[in-house]
Amino acid sequence: MDSHAALFLCLCLVTSQGGTAEASHEPLRWMEEMETVSRERSLTSFADLIHGLEGALLNASFQGYNLTLQTSTIQTLAFKLGCDFAGLSLDSEALRPVPQAQARHAMQFPAELTRETCSTDPGELRLICIYFFNDYFFKNDMNSFLLNNYVLGAQLGDRHVNNLTEPINISFWHNESLQISPAPIPAELLAPLTYISLVGCSISIMASLLTILLHFYARKQSDSITHIHMNLHASVLLLNVSFLLSPTLAMSSVPDSACTALAAMLHYALLSCLTWMAIEGFNLYLLLGRVYNTYIRRYVLKLCAVGWGVPACLVLLLLAIKSSVYGRRAISVSNSQGNATGFQNTSICWVQNPVVHSILVMGYGGLTSLFNLVVLAWALRVLHRLKAQEKVQEKAPGARACRDTVTVLGLTVLLGTTWALAFFSFGVFLLPQLFLFTIFNSFYGFFLFLWFCSQRCHAEAEAEAEMEAFSSSQTTQ
Repeated sequence: MDSHAALFLCLCLVTSQGGTAEASHEPLRWMEEMETVSRERSLTSFADLIHGLEGALLNASFQGYNLTLQTSTIQTLAFKLGCDFAGLSLDSEALRPVPQAQARHAMQFPAELTRETCSTDPGELRLICIYFFNDYFFKNDMNSFLLNNYVLGAQLGDRHVNNLTEPINISFWHNESLQISPAPIPAELLAPLTYISLVGCSISIMASLLTILLHFYARKQSDSITHIHMNLHASVLLLNVSFLLSPTLAMSSVPDSACTALAAMLHYALLSCLTWMAIEGFNLYLLLGRVYNTYIRRYVLKLCAVGWGVPACLVLLLLAIKSSVYGRRAISVSNSQGNATGFQNTSICWVQNPVVHSILVMGYGGLTSLFNLVVLAWALRVLHRLKAQEKVQEKAPGARACRDTVTVLGLTVLLGTTWALAFFSFGVFLLPQLFLFTIFNSFYGFFLFLWFCSQRCHAEAEAEAEMEAFSSSQTTQ
Protein backbone atom coordinates (compact mmCIF):
# COMPACT_ATOMS: atom_id res chain seq x y z
CA MET A 1 0.00 0.00 0.00
CA ASP A 2 1.20 3.56 -0.72
CA SER A 3 2.63 5.41 2.26
CA HIS A 4 0.01 8.12 1.75
CA ALA A 5 -2.51 6.18 3.85
CA ALA A 6 -5.89 7.87 3.29
CA LEU A 7 -8.66 8.41 5.79
CA PHE A 8 -10.59 5.35 4.70
CA LEU A 9 -9.20 2.31 2.95
CA CYS A 10 -11.45 -0.09 1.07
CA LEU A 11 -9.86 -3.15 -0.48
CA CYS A 12 -11.34 -6.25 -2.05
CA LEU A 13 -9.92 -9.15 -0.11
CA VAL A 14 -10.24 -12.78 0.91
CA THR A 15 -9.88 -13.30 4.58
CA SER A 16 -11.36 -14.34 7.86
CA GLN A 17 -11.77 -12.78 11.24
CA GLY A 18 -12.72 -13.78 14.68
CA GLY A 19 -13.92 -12.49 17.95
CA THR A 20 -17.01 -11.06 19.47
CA ALA A 21 -17.40 -9.67 22.88
CA GLU A 22 -18.78 -6.71 24.72
CA ALA A 23 -21.31 -4.93 22.59
CA SER A 24 -22.04 -1.28 22.22
CA HIS A 25 -25.70 -0.91 21.32
CA GLU A 26 -25.45 1.84 18.69
CA PRO A 27 -22.80 0.24 16.38
CA LEU A 28 -24.55 -3.12 16.66
CA ARG A 29 -27.84 -1.51 15.65
CA TRP A 30 -26.22 -0.11 12.49
CA MET A 31 -24.73 -3.51 11.65
CA GLU A 32 -28.07 -5.27 12.04
CA GLU A 33 -29.80 -2.63 9.91
CA MET A 34 -27.20 -3.13 7.15
CA GLU A 35 -27.79 -6.88 7.25
CA THR A 36 -31.54 -6.32 6.94
CA VAL A 37 -30.99 -4.06 3.92
CA SER A 38 -28.74 -6.63 2.23
CA ARG A 39 -31.24 -9.44 2.83
CA GLU A 40 -34.22 -7.45 1.56
CA ARG A 41 -32.24 -5.86 -1.32
CA SER A 42 -33.81 -2.51 -0.53
CA LEU A 43 -32.74 0.76 -2.15
CA THR A 44 -31.42 2.40 1.03
CA SER A 45 -28.33 4.58 0.55
CA PHE A 46 -25.37 2.31 1.22
CA ALA A 47 -23.01 5.24 1.79
CA ASP A 48 -25.23 6.63 4.57
CA LEU A 49 -25.33 3.26 6.32
CA ILE A 50 -21.55 2.80 6.14
CA HIS A 51 -20.88 6.35 7.35
CA GLY A 52 -23.39 5.85 10.14
CA LEU A 53 -21.59 2.68 11.27
CA GLU A 54 -18.23 4.45 11.17
CA GLY A 55 -19.56 7.32 13.28
CA ALA A 56 -21.11 4.96 15.81
CA LEU A 57 -17.82 3.07 16.23
CA LEU A 58 -15.81 6.27 16.60
CA ASN A 59 -18.14 7.53 19.32
CA ALA A 60 -18.82 4.22 21.10
CA SER A 61 -17.81 3.94 24.73
CA PHE A 62 -16.36 0.68 25.99
CA GLN A 63 -14.19 -0.71 28.73
CA GLY A 64 -10.62 -1.75 28.08
CA TYR A 65 -8.37 -1.39 25.06
CA ASN A 66 -10.58 -2.72 22.29
CA LEU A 67 -14.15 -3.52 21.26
CA THR A 68 -15.19 -6.35 18.93
CA LEU A 69 -18.69 -6.69 17.48
CA GLN A 70 -19.94 -9.28 15.05
CA THR A 71 -23.05 -10.28 13.13
CA SER A 72 -23.38 -13.02 10.53
CA THR A 73 -21.90 -10.92 7.66
CA ILE A 74 -20.22 -7.89 9.33
CA GLN A 75 -17.46 -7.70 11.92
CA THR A 76 -16.07 -4.52 13.50
CA LEU A 77 -13.10 -3.79 15.73
CA ALA A 78 -12.34 -0.55 17.57
CA PHE A 79 -9.02 0.22 19.31
CA LYS A 80 -8.05 2.99 21.68
CA LEU A 81 -4.65 4.41 20.68
CA GLY A 82 -2.48 6.70 22.80
CA CYS A 83 0.70 8.59 22.11
CA ASP A 84 2.62 5.57 23.42
CA PHE A 85 1.23 3.44 20.58
CA ALA A 86 3.86 0.80 19.68
CA GLY A 87 2.20 -0.57 16.55
CA LEU A 88 -0.56 -3.10 15.96
CA SER A 89 -0.61 -6.40 14.10
CA LEU A 90 -3.87 -8.19 13.31
CA ASP A 91 -3.85 -11.71 11.92
CA SER A 92 -6.96 -13.71 11.15
CA GLU A 93 -5.28 -16.90 12.40
CA ALA A 94 -4.96 -15.39 15.89
CA LEU A 95 -8.65 -14.52 16.04
CA ARG A 96 -11.75 -16.64 16.23
CA PRO A 97 -12.67 -17.73 12.69
CA VAL A 98 -15.76 -16.45 10.95
CA PRO A 99 -17.82 -19.04 8.99
CA GLN A 100 -18.11 -16.88 5.86
CA ALA A 101 -14.39 -16.16 5.65
CA GLN A 102 -12.36 -18.60 3.57
CA ALA A 103 -8.76 -17.44 3.70
CA ARG A 104 -6.20 -15.74 5.83
CA HIS A 105 -5.40 -12.04 6.04
CA ALA A 106 -3.15 -9.80 8.13
CA MET A 107 -2.76 -6.08 8.80
CA GLN A 108 0.17 -4.21 10.31
CA PHE A 109 -0.12 -0.61 11.52
CA PRO A 110 3.25 1.07 12.26
CA ALA A 111 4.03 2.87 15.51
CA GLU A 112 4.33 6.23 13.76
CA LEU A 113 0.63 6.09 12.86
CA THR A 114 -0.18 8.45 15.78
CA ARG A 115 3.09 10.39 15.86
CA GLU A 116 2.01 13.40 13.78
CA THR A 117 -1.31 13.76 15.61
CA CYS A 118 0.26 13.49 19.06
CA SER A 119 2.80 16.20 18.24
CA THR A 120 0.01 18.74 17.60
CA ASP A 121 -2.97 17.46 19.62
CA PRO A 122 -2.11 14.85 22.26
CA GLY A 123 -5.00 12.66 23.28
CA GLU A 124 -6.76 9.39 22.67
CA LEU A 125 -7.29 8.25 19.08
CA ARG A 126 -9.72 5.65 17.80
CA LEU A 127 -8.73 3.11 15.14
CA ILE A 128 -11.62 1.17 13.62
CA CYS A 129 -11.58 -1.82 11.27
CA ILE A 130 -14.69 -3.07 9.48
CA TYR A 131 -14.95 -6.43 7.70
CA PHE A 132 -17.79 -7.18 5.30
CA PHE A 133 -18.44 -10.79 4.32
CA ASN A 134 -21.08 -9.64 1.84
CA ASP A 135 -20.44 -7.80 -1.43
CA TYR A 136 -23.94 -6.33 -1.65
CA PHE A 137 -22.87 -2.85 -0.58
CA PHE A 138 -19.95 -2.61 -3.01
CA LYS A 139 -20.81 -4.57 -6.14
CA ASN A 140 -21.72 -2.52 -9.20
CA ASP A 141 -21.24 -2.38 -12.98
CA MET A 142 -17.70 -1.10 -12.66
CA ASN A 143 -16.76 -3.68 -10.02
CA SER A 144 -18.74 -6.78 -10.83
CA PHE A 145 -16.39 -9.24 -9.09
CA LEU A 146 -14.98 -9.11 -5.56
CA LEU A 147 -12.41 -11.70 -4.63
CA ASN A 148 -14.32 -14.18 -2.46
CA ASN A 149 -16.88 -11.41 -1.75
CA TYR A 150 -14.79 -9.93 1.05
CA VAL A 151 -14.25 -6.21 1.78
CA LEU A 152 -12.06 -4.58 4.42
CA GLY A 153 -12.06 -0.98 5.67
CA ALA A 154 -9.84 0.85 8.19
CA GLN A 155 -10.08 4.38 9.58
CA LEU A 156 -8.10 6.40 12.13
CA GLY A 157 -10.52 8.77 13.87
CA ASP A 158 -11.26 11.90 11.86
CA ARG A 159 -7.60 12.42 10.97
CA HIS A 160 -5.66 12.25 7.74
CA VAL A 161 -2.47 10.21 7.83
CA ASN A 162 0.31 10.81 5.31
CA ASN A 163 4.08 10.83 4.84
CA LEU A 164 4.61 7.57 6.71
CA THR A 165 8.16 6.24 6.46
CA GLU A 166 6.84 2.74 7.18
CA PRO A 167 3.67 1.91 5.26
CA ILE A 168 0.54 0.23 6.51
CA ASN A 169 0.64 -3.35 5.25
CA ILE A 170 -2.43 -5.36 4.39
CA SER A 171 -1.80 -8.92 3.21
CA PHE A 172 -4.20 -11.58 2.09
CA TRP A 173 -3.88 -15.12 0.85
CA HIS A 174 -6.00 -16.64 -1.88
CA ASN A 175 -5.97 -19.47 -4.38
CA GLU A 176 -7.67 -17.68 -7.27
CA SER A 177 -6.19 -16.06 -10.35
CA LEU A 178 -6.95 -12.39 -10.53
CA GLN A 179 -8.29 -11.19 -13.89
CA ILE A 180 -6.21 -8.16 -14.73
CA SER A 181 -7.84 -5.36 -16.71
CA PRO A 182 -6.27 -4.21 -20.00
CA ALA A 183 -2.69 -3.03 -19.58
CA PRO A 184 -2.53 0.66 -18.60
CA ILE A 185 -1.15 3.20 -21.06
CA PRO A 186 2.23 4.68 -20.06
CA ALA A 187 1.61 8.29 -19.03
CA GLU A 188 4.37 9.63 -21.28
CA LEU A 189 2.72 8.03 -24.33
CA LEU A 190 -0.77 9.36 -23.69
CA ALA A 191 -0.12 12.75 -25.36
CA PRO A 192 1.35 11.41 -28.65
CA LEU A 193 -1.30 8.67 -28.89
CA THR A 194 -4.03 11.26 -28.33
CA TYR A 195 -2.52 13.51 -31.00
CA ILE A 196 -2.33 10.65 -33.51
CA SER A 197 -5.94 9.71 -32.79
CA LEU A 198 -7.12 13.29 -33.19
CA VAL A 199 -5.30 13.82 -36.50
CA GLY A 200 -6.12 10.37 -37.88
CA CYS A 201 -9.84 10.52 -37.03
CA SER A 202 -10.13 14.06 -38.42
CA ILE A 203 -8.51 13.04 -41.71
CA SER A 204 -10.66 9.90 -41.85
CA ILE A 205 -13.82 11.97 -41.35
CA MET A 206 -12.93 14.23 -44.28
CA ALA A 207 -11.92 11.24 -46.43
CA SER A 208 -15.16 9.38 -45.70
CA LEU A 209 -17.26 12.46 -46.45
CA LEU A 210 -15.40 12.99 -49.72
CA THR A 211 -15.85 9.35 -50.70
CA ILE A 212 -19.60 9.47 -50.07
CA LEU A 213 -19.91 12.73 -52.05
CA LEU A 214 -17.99 11.23 -54.97
CA HIS A 215 -20.28 8.21 -54.85
CA PHE A 216 -23.39 10.36 -55.19
CA TYR A 217 -21.71 12.36 -57.94
CA ALA A 218 -20.95 9.18 -59.95
CA ARG A 219 -24.20 7.41 -59.10
CA LYS A 220 -24.53 5.94 -62.59
CA GLN A 221 -21.53 3.66 -61.87
CA SER A 222 -22.91 2.30 -58.59
CA ASP A 223 -23.64 -1.39 -58.06
CA SER A 224 -24.11 -3.66 -55.05
CA ILE A 225 -20.37 -3.71 -54.34
CA THR A 226 -20.20 0.08 -54.34
CA HIS A 227 -23.24 0.32 -52.08
CA ILE A 228 -21.55 -2.00 -49.57
CA HIS A 229 -18.40 0.14 -49.66
CA MET A 230 -20.44 3.30 -49.03
CA ASN A 231 -22.21 1.77 -46.06
CA LEU A 232 -18.84 0.83 -44.60
CA HIS A 233 -17.68 4.43 -45.12
CA ALA A 234 -20.81 5.72 -43.40
CA SER A 235 -20.22 3.48 -40.37
CA VAL A 236 -16.57 4.56 -40.16
CA LEU A 237 -17.67 8.20 -40.38
CA LEU A 238 -20.13 7.71 -37.52
CA LEU A 239 -17.48 5.89 -35.47
CA ASN A 240 -14.88 8.64 -35.88
CA VAL A 241 -17.30 11.46 -35.08
CA SER A 242 -18.57 9.67 -31.96
CA PHE A 243 -15.03 8.91 -30.83
CA LEU A 244 -13.88 12.52 -31.14
CA LEU A 245 -16.90 13.76 -29.16
CA SER A 246 -16.49 11.16 -26.43
CA PRO A 247 -13.77 12.85 -24.27
CA THR A 248 -15.65 16.17 -24.38
CA LEU A 249 -18.94 14.73 -23.15
CA ALA A 250 -17.11 12.69 -20.49
CA MET A 251 -16.28 15.87 -18.56
CA SER A 252 -17.88 16.16 -15.13
CA SER A 253 -19.73 19.34 -16.14
CA VAL A 254 -21.71 17.46 -18.80
CA PRO A 255 -24.94 15.68 -17.69
CA ASP A 256 -24.66 11.93 -17.23
CA SER A 257 -27.51 11.34 -19.67
CA ALA A 258 -25.56 12.99 -22.51
CA CYS A 259 -22.51 10.83 -21.82
CA THR A 260 -24.68 7.70 -21.65
CA ALA A 261 -26.31 8.53 -24.99
CA LEU A 262 -22.95 9.15 -26.67
CA ALA A 263 -21.47 5.97 -25.17
CA ALA A 264 -24.37 3.99 -26.63
CA MET A 265 -23.88 5.73 -29.99
CA LEU A 266 -20.14 5.00 -29.96
CA HIS A 267 -20.80 1.34 -29.17
CA TYR A 268 -23.41 1.19 -31.93
CA ALA A 269 -21.00 2.78 -34.42
CA LEU A 270 -18.26 0.29 -33.54
CA LEU A 271 -20.60 -2.70 -33.86
CA SER A 272 -21.91 -1.36 -37.19
CA CYS A 273 -18.38 -0.84 -38.49
CA LEU A 274 -17.37 -4.37 -37.50
CA THR A 275 -20.55 -5.80 -39.02
CA TRP A 276 -19.97 -4.05 -42.36
CA MET A 277 -16.40 -5.35 -42.37
CA ALA A 278 -17.81 -8.87 -42.00
CA ILE A 279 -20.29 -8.12 -44.80
CA GLU A 280 -17.37 -7.06 -47.02
CA GLY A 281 -15.77 -10.43 -46.33
CA PHE A 282 -19.00 -12.28 -47.06
CA ASN A 283 -19.47 -10.38 -50.32
CA LEU A 284 -15.87 -11.09 -51.35
CA TYR A 285 -16.53 -14.79 -50.78
CA LEU A 286 -19.59 -14.64 -53.03
CA LEU A 287 -17.62 -12.86 -55.76
CA LEU A 288 -14.71 -15.30 -55.81
CA GLY A 289 -16.34 -18.50 -54.59
CA ARG A 290 -19.43 -18.70 -56.73
CA VAL A 291 -18.85 -20.06 -60.24
CA TYR A 292 -22.14 -18.67 -61.50
CA ASN A 293 -23.54 -15.30 -60.59
CA THR A 294 -26.30 -15.81 -58.05
CA TYR A 295 -29.11 -13.30 -57.95
CA ILE A 296 -30.33 -12.46 -54.46
CA ARG A 297 -33.51 -10.43 -54.41
CA ARG A 298 -33.05 -7.08 -52.64
CA TYR A 299 -29.51 -8.07 -51.74
CA VAL A 300 -28.31 -4.62 -50.61
CA LEU A 301 -31.47 -3.99 -48.59
CA LYS A 302 -31.01 -7.25 -46.70
CA LEU A 303 -27.36 -6.44 -46.04
CA CYS A 304 -28.38 -3.01 -44.68
CA ALA A 305 -30.86 -4.69 -42.35
CA VAL A 306 -27.99 -6.80 -40.98
CA GLY A 307 -25.30 -4.10 -41.01
CA TRP A 308 -27.38 -1.41 -39.30
CA GLY A 309 -30.22 -3.39 -37.71
CA VAL A 310 -28.35 -6.05 -35.71
CA PRO A 311 -26.08 -3.54 -33.86
CA ALA A 312 -29.12 -1.33 -33.18
CA CYS A 313 -31.03 -4.23 -31.64
CA LEU A 314 -28.08 -5.16 -29.41
CA VAL A 315 -27.54 -1.60 -28.13
CA LEU A 316 -31.26 -0.93 -27.61
CA LEU A 317 -31.57 -4.22 -25.72
CA LEU A 318 -28.74 -3.21 -23.40
CA LEU A 319 -30.30 0.20 -22.80
CA ALA A 320 -33.66 -1.39 -22.05
CA ILE A 321 -32.19 -3.92 -19.62
CA LYS A 322 -29.74 -1.65 -17.82
CA SER A 323 -28.70 1.74 -19.19
CA SER A 324 -25.91 1.99 -16.60
CA VAL A 325 -23.76 -0.28 -18.77
CA TYR A 326 -22.88 2.97 -20.57
CA GLY A 327 -21.28 6.04 -19.03
CA ARG A 328 -17.94 7.59 -18.12
CA ARG A 329 -14.99 5.21 -18.18
CA ALA A 330 -11.52 6.21 -16.97
CA ILE A 331 -8.54 5.30 -19.11
CA SER A 332 -5.97 3.36 -17.11
CA VAL A 333 -2.64 5.20 -17.15
CA SER A 334 0.64 4.18 -15.53
CA ASN A 335 3.56 6.37 -14.51
CA SER A 336 7.25 5.73 -15.25
CA GLN A 337 7.43 3.36 -12.26
CA GLY A 338 4.61 1.26 -13.67
CA ASN A 339 2.09 2.23 -10.99
CA ALA A 340 -1.46 2.89 -12.05
CA THR A 341 -2.41 6.51 -11.65
CA GLY A 342 -5.52 8.60 -12.02
CA PHE A 343 -4.60 10.83 -14.96
CA GLN A 344 -6.56 14.05 -15.35
CA ASN A 345 -8.96 14.31 -18.31
CA THR A 346 -8.55 10.69 -19.42
CA SER A 347 -12.17 9.61 -19.27
CA ILE A 348 -14.36 8.76 -22.24
CA CYS A 349 -18.02 7.89 -22.72
CA TRP A 350 -17.93 4.17 -23.29
CA VAL A 351 -19.10 0.75 -22.07
CA GLN A 352 -18.66 0.46 -18.28
CA ASN A 353 -19.81 -3.09 -17.66
CA PRO A 354 -16.84 -5.50 -18.02
CA VAL A 355 -19.06 -8.43 -19.05
CA VAL A 356 -20.68 -6.43 -21.86
CA HIS A 357 -17.25 -5.15 -22.91
CA SER A 358 -15.86 -8.67 -23.04
CA ILE A 359 -18.75 -10.08 -25.07
CA LEU A 360 -20.01 -7.24 -27.26
CA VAL A 361 -16.72 -5.44 -27.85
CA MET A 362 -13.79 -7.85 -27.62
CA GLY A 363 -15.79 -10.97 -28.48
CA TYR A 364 -17.70 -9.36 -31.35
CA GLY A 365 -14.51 -7.80 -32.72
CA GLY A 366 -12.57 -11.04 -32.30
CA LEU A 367 -15.10 -13.07 -34.28
CA THR A 368 -15.20 -10.44 -37.03
CA SER A 369 -11.41 -10.27 -37.27
CA LEU A 370 -11.09 -14.07 -37.31
CA PHE A 371 -13.73 -14.43 -40.04
CA ASN A 372 -12.15 -11.75 -42.23
CA LEU A 373 -8.63 -13.11 -41.73
CA VAL A 374 -9.83 -16.51 -42.95
CA VAL A 375 -11.58 -14.89 -45.93
CA LEU A 376 -8.46 -12.84 -46.73
CA ALA A 377 -6.19 -15.89 -46.70
CA TRP A 378 -8.67 -17.82 -48.86
CA ALA A 379 -9.10 -14.90 -51.31
CA LEU A 380 -5.34 -14.48 -51.75
CA ARG A 381 -5.03 -18.21 -52.43
CA VAL A 382 -7.79 -18.07 -55.05
CA LEU A 383 -6.26 -15.02 -56.73
CA HIS A 384 -2.85 -16.69 -56.81
CA ARG A 385 -4.34 -19.78 -58.42
CA LEU A 386 -6.14 -17.68 -61.03
CA LYS A 387 -2.93 -15.84 -61.87
CA ALA A 388 -1.06 -19.13 -62.24
CA GLN A 389 -3.68 -20.43 -64.67
CA GLU A 390 -3.32 -17.48 -67.01
CA LYS A 391 -1.90 -18.68 -70.31
CA VAL A 392 -0.81 -15.30 -71.61
CA GLN A 393 2.20 -13.92 -69.82
CA GLU A 394 2.29 -10.25 -69.02
CA LYS A 395 4.82 -8.13 -70.84
CA ALA A 396 5.49 -6.03 -67.75
CA PRO A 397 5.94 -8.29 -64.70
CA GLY A 398 6.85 -5.27 -62.59
CA ALA A 399 3.45 -3.66 -63.25
CA ARG A 400 1.72 -6.95 -62.40
CA ALA A 401 3.64 -7.20 -59.10
CA CYS A 402 2.65 -3.64 -58.29
CA ARG A 403 -1.02 -4.40 -58.97
CA ASP A 404 -0.84 -7.56 -56.87
CA THR A 405 0.65 -5.61 -53.97
CA VAL A 406 -2.07 -2.98 -54.19
CA THR A 407 -4.70 -5.73 -54.27
CA VAL A 408 -3.33 -7.41 -51.15
CA LEU A 409 -3.06 -4.15 -49.22
CA GLY A 410 -6.49 -3.07 -50.41
CA LEU A 411 -8.17 -6.29 -49.30
CA THR A 412 -6.36 -6.10 -45.95
CA VAL A 413 -7.75 -2.60 -45.39
CA LEU A 414 -11.20 -3.40 -46.78
CA LEU A 415 -11.68 -6.34 -44.43
CA GLY A 416 -10.42 -4.39 -41.40
CA THR A 417 -7.91 -7.04 -40.35
CA THR A 418 -5.80 -4.38 -38.58
CA TRP A 419 -8.42 -4.37 -35.80
CA ALA A 420 -7.03 -7.73 -34.72
CA LEU A 421 -4.12 -5.77 -33.20
CA ALA A 422 -6.40 -5.07 -30.22
CA PHE A 423 -5.63 -8.57 -28.92
CA PHE A 424 -1.86 -7.96 -28.59
CA SER A 425 -1.88 -5.36 -25.81
CA PHE A 426 0.37 -7.28 -23.41
CA GLY A 427 4.03 -7.84 -22.61
CA VAL A 428 6.59 -6.86 -25.21
CA PHE A 429 3.81 -6.28 -27.76
CA LEU A 430 2.21 -3.45 -25.79
CA LEU A 431 4.31 -0.52 -27.04
CA PRO A 432 4.28 -1.35 -30.78
CA GLN A 433 0.64 -2.45 -30.53
CA LEU A 434 -0.41 0.89 -29.08
CA PHE A 435 1.10 2.86 -31.95
CA LEU A 436 0.22 0.44 -34.76
CA PHE A 437 -3.38 0.06 -33.60
CA THR A 438 -3.78 3.82 -33.16
CA ILE A 439 -2.25 4.67 -36.54
CA PHE A 440 -3.96 2.02 -38.66
CA ASN A 441 -7.42 2.36 -37.16
CA SER A 442 -7.43 6.14 -36.73
CA PHE A 443 -6.54 6.51 -40.43
CA TYR A 444 -8.84 3.63 -41.44
CA GLY A 445 -11.26 5.93 -43.24
CA PHE A 446 -8.40 7.51 -45.17
CA PHE A 447 -7.05 4.10 -46.23
CA LEU A 448 -10.54 3.15 -47.44
CA PHE A 449 -10.59 6.39 -49.45
CA LEU A 450 -7.29 5.43 -51.12
CA TRP A 451 -8.73 2.00 -51.97
CA PHE A 452 -11.84 3.67 -53.41
CA CYS A 453 -9.69 5.97 -55.55
CA SER A 454 -7.51 3.11 -56.81
CA GLN A 455 -10.56 1.03 -57.74
CA ARG A 456 -12.16 3.97 -59.52
CA CYS A 457 -8.98 4.69 -61.48
CA HIS A 458 -8.71 1.01 -62.38
CA ALA A 459 -12.34 0.94 -63.57
CA GLU A 460 -11.83 4.06 -65.68
CA ALA A 461 -8.64 2.61 -67.20
CA GLU A 462 -10.46 -0.59 -68.10
CA ALA A 463 -13.32 1.41 -69.64
CA GLU A 464 -10.87 3.42 -71.75
CA ALA A 465 -9.10 0.24 -72.86
CA GLU A 466 -12.42 -1.30 -73.92
CA MET A 467 -13.32 1.84 -75.85
CA GLU A 468 -9.96 1.83 -77.63
CA ALA A 469 -10.35 -1.85 -78.48
CA PHE A 470 -13.85 -1.21 -79.81
CA SER A 471 -12.68 1.76 -81.87
CA SER A 472 -9.77 -0.19 -83.37
CA SER A 473 -12.08 -3.08 -84.27
CA GLN A 474 -14.45 -0.68 -85.99
CA THR A 475 -11.55 0.89 -87.90
CA THR A 476 -10.24 -2.46 -89.17
CA GLN A 477 -13.70 -3.38 -90.41
